[in-house]
Amino acid sequence: MLDVCLLGCGGMMPLPYRWLTSLMTRFNGSNLLIDCGEGTQVAVKEKGWSFKPIDTICFTHYHGDHISGLPGLLLTMGNADRTEPLTMIGPKGLERVVNALRVIAPELPFPIIFKEIQGNTQEFLCNGYRITAFRVNHNVLCYGYTIEIDRAGRFDVDRAKTAGIPMKYWSRLQKGEVIEENGCCYRPEDVLGPSRRGIKLTYCTDTRPTDMIAKQAEGADLFICEGMYGEPDKAQKAVEYKHMTFKEAAELARKAKPEQLWLTHFSPSLVRPEDYMEQVRNIFPKAYPGKDGKSIELDFREE
Repeated sequence: MLDVCLLGCGGMMPLPYRWLTSLMTRFNGSNLLIDCGEGTQVAVKEKGWSFKPIDTICFTHYHGDHISGLPGLLLTMGNADRTEPLTMIGPKGLERVVNALRVIAPELPFPIIFKEIQGNTQEFLCNGYRITAFRVNHNVLCYGYTIEIDRAGRFDVDRAKTAGIPMKYWSRLQKGEVIEENGCCYRPEDVLGPSRRGIKLTYCTDTRPTDMIAKQAEGADLFICEGMYGEPDKAQKAVEYKHMTFKEAAELARKAKPEQLWLTHFSPSLVRPEDYMEQVRNIFPKAYPGKDGKSIELDFREE
């Protein structure tokens, strides 16, 4: 099961009723954060979740509304006596940008592992997550992320018994481990059926629509996409500043066919996103406006 919380859904500046951009997920004791806008710490506290288990932070890009909450978060994690490494993933310049922000958080009791994205797409494996970073179209280098939890095939007890595999190895094989002991080699494919459908979440902000976004979100359990502007008269502004309208996000969802679409990264001028959802649902019915703290549990589906 993957817990998902849209901590903040605002763009550009925080508002009394809307924190800046951040998403948090939890899986099997591992917490992952995408972006860390101003107010992220407060949003985590409001949700009732913890900072300490965060072991991976992904950044879409380095505009202030996506990273300005990082120094305070690092200080809080350090004050919680964290010693485990923290992995950060982001566009070119990651280490330079983070170290510049760390002028006010110079001493931390844990190491930071920097993984700078190379090329238009790159895959990372972190604590049970398979993370695909994919380039989008903003006015600075910017990436979206697809987070997947893979699921192995069913364990075939009859095949294991027929092959004479000792029962003490079954759980290890089920986890994908290759076992070589006493001159024998046991492989997961010897006892597992075809891979089953896992869990898939795709997230992007600050971009014009691209075919890559639709491709990444294809068949996702949840597609969280920027909807900077809901008002029809803001379409040209979206083009000029390389953002997206509600309608454009819905068109991407219609192509990708996710289970549901959440809109996020709202302009400060967009006070009531729900007022513009009718036009969105005419294009993609399973669409919902994001709001701070909006959460869902994504579970494996039986086939």
